[in-house]
Amino acid sequence: MWALNRMSTLPSENNPDDANSRSFWMPGNYQGTVKRTEDAFQACNDIVACFQERARVERQYAQQLSEWSNKWKPVVDSSPLYGSLLKSWQCFLSSADRLASLHASICRSLVSEDGDKVRTWQKDTFHKKLFGGFKESQDIETGFARAQKPWSKRLKKLAKARNAYHKVSRKEHAAKEREGHAQGNPDVPIDKQKKIQEERELAQQESEKVRARYQKVLEEVNRYAPRYMEEMESIFDQSQDEERKRIVFLKQAFLSIHNHLDITNNESVRAVYNELHNTLMAIDEQEDLRWWKNTYGPGMPTEWPHFQEWTPEKKAKKGKKDVEKKAALEKGVMIGGVRVRAMYDYVGQETDELSFKAGEEFFKIEDEDDQGWCRGRKDGGWEGLYPANYVEVV
Repeated sequence: MWALNRMSTLPSENNPDDANSRSFWMPGNYQGTVKRTEDAFQACNDIVACFQERARVERQYAQQLSEWSNKWKPVVDSSPLYGSLLKSWQCFLSSADRLASLHASICRSLVSEDGDKVRTWQKDTFHKKLFGGFKESQDIETGFARAQKPWSKRLKKLAKARNAYHKVSRKEHAAKEREGHAQGNPDVPIDKQKKIQEERELAQQESEKVRARYQKVLEEVNRYAPRYMEEMESIFDQSQDEERKRIVFLKQAFLSIHNHLDITNNESVRAVYNELHNTLMAIDEQEDLRWWKNTYGPGMPTEWPHFQEWTPEKKAKKGKKDVEKKAALEKGVMIGGVRVRAMYDYVGQETDELSFKAGEEFFKIEDEDDQGWCRGRKDGGWEGLYPANYVEVV
């Protein structure tokens, strides 16, 4: 009897929807365990679709950052701000460009790395059958059905014996009630009372016989129960092992997705915001005011009026080199140029602007103008303007 108690008893006649009827040990109730295979396959599809949509969000955010930066660059570059304040504003835009590149890489990782990893594992783990379903779930279901077949037969035999016993018990009970009503009733003849007594005795004998048969069948079921439980648990353990592998893989897949999405530990992001913070902290009102004073204010070099003696002009023939040198000086051109290195990527917005990648080196051939632009020349001879704060002197 201990085995049946462990597995839960048979469903109650009065309450067929009792929780015991849903027990794993009852015939057919292993289907939920078998269905885990199909559920896991569908979960893989949902996971891939879910994070593909997240990848689109990352891509759209990257595009919006780039569009925002490109929209405001000309406004910022031509703004009335100057000095360290202008550089700080420009740093917000260059930081957005670098963050856009980062979020675009997150998009690529979610699709080409995480999504492909789940798809590959799904293909290697779940083997579809020709007419639907999966080989893995079929193997588990076949094992459960084979283990439950003899058990189901015994349960049916037990149910039949139980029903027979309950039937004769009701018959015996009715006979006892009739005998009780007849006894001491003067309206019931003696011979009738004797007949009722005989019917009750026959019903009692039949009840005892059927009860003994019911107990015998129950003992057979209890003797077989340990073997049944062992076979069912063996198949269940196989299913659990497959499910364990699925859980372990999906845990690693989720951790990989988290690693790509968690920008709080990304060194590139830290570098962007550290640089932005340092640029903002470098805003120096005294230096900016001094620059304005010396560029547009009282500090500007001025030739005050003084007496100038008249001297006759000397007519001298200018050579070609003197003419070129004078023109270069008038333009503020640096003869030979100064070698600089790009700190960030820059894509020229106009035809007269220079484009370059971070780390690329070229020559600065004109000093920074009052709008914060310099002129540079690449090794191939291409010249153009570029933002002065995007480079550093080598």
